[in-house]
Amino acid sequence: MFKYILRRSAYSVLVVLGVVLLTFLLFDLASGDPAAAVLGKNARPEEIESLRRELGADLPLFFGYLCRSEAVAAQDRAPESMEIVFKRQFRAENVVCRVDLSGGEQIYVDIPDAAEEFVLPLAPGQKVENLAVFRRQENPFNSRIVRALTEIISFQPVFPFVKVLDFGRTITTREPISGILKRSILPSLALMVPIFLGELVFSLIFALISVAFMNKWVDHLLVVLAVSGMSISYLAVIIFAQYYFGYYLELFPLWGCESWRSFGLPVLVGVLCGIGGNLRFYRTVLAGEIHREYLRTATAKGLPPGKVYGKHLLRNTALQVITRSSGSIPFLFTGSLLLESFFGIPGLGFAGVDALYNSDIQLLKAIVVLGALLFVVINLLADLAYAWADPRIRLE
Repeated sequence: MFKYILRRSAYSVLVVLGVVLLTFLLFDLASGDPAAAVLGKNARPEEIESLRRELGADLPLFFGYLCRSEAVAAQDRAPESMEIVFKRQFRAENVVCRVDLSGGEQIYVDIPDAAEEFVLPLAPGQKVENLAVFRRQENPFNSRIVRALTEIISFQPVFPFVKVLDFGRTITTREPISGILKRSILPSLALMVPIFLGELVFSLIFALISVAFMNKWVDHLLVVLAVSGMSISYLAVIIFAQYYFGYYLELFPLWGCESWRSFGLPVLVGVLCGIGGNLRFYRTVLAGEIHREYLRTATAKGLPPGKVYGKHLLRNTALQVITRSSGSIPFLFTGSLLLESFFGIPGLGFAGVDALYNSDIQLLKAIVVLGALLFVVINLLADLAYAWADPRIRLE
């Protein structure tokens, strides 16, 4: 088993790297220039460059010697002068300008470090198509993708020598993202764990009752309730629960995270919304086992229904239960986005929605990567649970 865990952990590392790469590409394409989005149109060039360098947004995508810069502004002096004037906006070294000319010609112009203004003459008939300003760097591997990987794990010369999940600071508040994740994960767990256990326990209980009264009115009633629960929108249940249980009956607080009562209503909503689909699945699984020989034999031996259904039947459907329950955990993480937002619980979902409103790409990326790590760990634990539930399964 130890070798299997090592091998699966190695596979999991590759999966996480793939998720990080895909997340990086999606965020990089969708976010545009984070410095311009945060600082606005009236920001000074040195402020934009400083924020870009802090976020790594000026670095090349995968590999390169040129970093994006605002140190120099380039403009034509006059159409008839046949020259380009490069004016320095702030002091920076190793500045180079790329000039795209008509006909596909491309030239690079090194701006002297001491020059406040630099003039580039053009040949007759040459027309400038595009101008871009860069800053040279010595290490071509210093890129945005490498920076994204170092946010997952990086090495340092002092203790503890390894930094894990260090996503830097948020773009808007400049607060360390690791601090936000640490204080947000406990409220999220306090919400997700009761929902997970409630869905699992009540779904299995109702599924056993439905199978025990197969094709009777109890079974039909539970099936109708399950389908109805699957059909009702998550958002509609939240709004109704807040109005009726929170506002009208005043049984639960509507906002905040002051005591255990603050989690009562969102947990109730999460369990009610999750029971329907789980009940239908578990009922189908249990119904496929109800006419097997081992159950008829156990009943013929005089075992009480509690042992027949609760011990023999559940034990032989444990693999399907583990598969279903482990697959639902990442969706609980997604569902907490709505619950935490509507009930004001300061968890990861609340932080994610807040980051989305503020265009805080760094925090959003950290939450996405954390969700991917959760998915990988849950799948590894599910494989280990298979071997525990069924001794015939060997982890090799």
